[in-house]
Amino acid sequence: MAESMTQAFGKNFLGNAPKWYKMAILAFLVLNPILVFTVGPFIAGWVLIGEFIFTLAMALKCYPLPAGGLLAMEAVFLGLTHPHTVFEEAANNFEVILLLIFMVAGIYFMKDFLQFTFTRILTKVRSKIVISLLFCFAGAFLSAFLDALTVTAVIIAVAYGFYNVYHRFASGKTMQCDHDLCSDTTVKDTQRDELQQFRAFLRNLMMHGAVGTALGGVCTIVGEPQNLLIGSEMGWHFVPFFLQVAPVSMPVLAIGLLTCMTVEKLHIFGYGAQMPGNIRSHLLETAIQMEEKRGTRGKVKLIVQALVGIWLILALAFHLAAVGIIGLSVIVLLTAFNGFIDEHQLGPAFEEALPFTALLVVFFAIVGVIHDQHLFAPVMDVVLSMHGHAQLAAYYVANGVLSMISDNVFVATVYISETKMHFIKLLDAVPGIGMTGNALMDKLTDPLLHRADVIATLPQGVQTQVTNMMSHFDKLAVAINTGTNIPSVATPNGQAAFLFLLTSALAPVIRLSYGRMVVLALPYTITMSLTGLAATYYFM
Repeated sequence: MAESMTQAFGKNFLGNAPKWYKMAILAFLVLNPILVFTVGPFIAGWVLIGEFIFTLAMALKCYPLPAGGLLAMEAVFLGLTHPHTVFEEAANNFEVILLLIFMVAGIYFMKDFLQFTFTRILTKVRSKIVISLLFCFAGAFLSAFLDALTVTAVIIAVAYGFYNVYHRFASGKTMQCDHDLCSDTTVKDTQRDELQQFRAFLRNLMMHGAVGTALGGVCTIVGEPQNLLIGSEMGWHFVPFFLQVAPVSMPVLAIGLLTCMTVEKLHIFGYGAQMPGNIRSHLLETAIQMEEKRGTRGKVKLIVQALVGIWLILALAFHLAAVGIIGLSVIVLLTAFNGFIDEHQLGPAFEEALPFTALLVVFFAIVGVIHDQHLFAPVMDVVLSMHGHAQLAAYYVANGVLSMISDNVFVATVYISETKMHFIKLLDAVPGIGMTGNALMDKLTDPLLHRADVIATLPQGVQTQVTNMMSHFDKLAVAINTGTNIPSVATPNGQAAFLFLLTSALAPVIRLSYGRMVVLALPYTITMSLTGLAATYYFM
């Protein structure tokens, strides 16, 4: 009886995950306390980061929330971080949580318009290079006004819709019956090769679009959560932020689009997959049938969704409210004017985002370990000791490397706060300013005050010194922003949008694993990171 209970517990633990995966997680849980009490919390903290990255890398074997959550809970019990620290990290990123809950759900109610638009692109444009550029550029443009997670959610919805249509057709199923998109057992033999090619085609487009969100997200204050954080610390509005970052973001955008074209032209790193003609024909037929069935009410719904899309872009561009609150307004407008009035019609809109929201809060526990154990302190000490262009390059590289393995929002938070404190101390050392360094910094970074006017009130002898000091601070802030945004495309850990794609319902059906995503991102990582580094060093 005891043996059968043990077997049952073993089968229930992490469900259908492979046995070796379950054993690895158990080994981690046993190893961590031993490390804490033998080599200390600093080393144990870095090992914990590696273990958590392992759960992310194995996302297709087991969603990272259960296994990663166990590691995070153990870290709290071992004293590597504190429950209050986790709460503070979550509270500091409340805008991101609201964004995930409401903005992603709001996009659900716009999917008809988005699928209509992207269906036109995919069925009308025959050149794979042009389609890839359109996806990459559309991801960049939309991410400059929306946020990367929202745009990624759009691309996922479009690809999932396409795949759903064709997989059912290849399996001889209708759109009304239940169907497992992950299984190919019912797929006709004549369609298997085409299905594999279609999966590769969609993987290509997903990565082009996801990288596009990084290209556009770095450019504006609303593009990424850390942009908003850095902009508020520096006192930059939408236009000043864009102009400050442009010397780095614009060259990177150009090289990113060129990379997109090159990998498709040369068929390297897994790119260059074409959409089979039969699938294009079927999707076109399906699109025509959908338009015929849409009718007048359906067309009005598309118009409403387009108008709400314009409202979304304008509200975000002018930052009329927090991103999540704007997302809630999208839900209200679309449900009201398009007739979604039953609770069961609203529920599915939140299904995609809430597991990821829970995972993000678990990630904040790991971030709490990084913060409480000062895991990044050695790197901070090195870069703050440098000067001039070397310091700018070091900031970019340090933020980039750390963002590949950690949360780029957290990395940006640590670096901008530590850097600001460093410059406050420098201002304190300036003679005759008539106030504390902290008070002067508050004035110099007040968005309602012109910095030149504030500096003009200081003694003549220190004005140039303070101007040069703040100019260098601006450049370091740009290095932090670009460093956390650009090299972090290397892994799903660094870019929330990439992690969202990896853990979405789409990833398993198109066979997009962690390793495959890293390989597909590699050419972009190399070209964009090196361009960003060169631009930071020479153009800032």
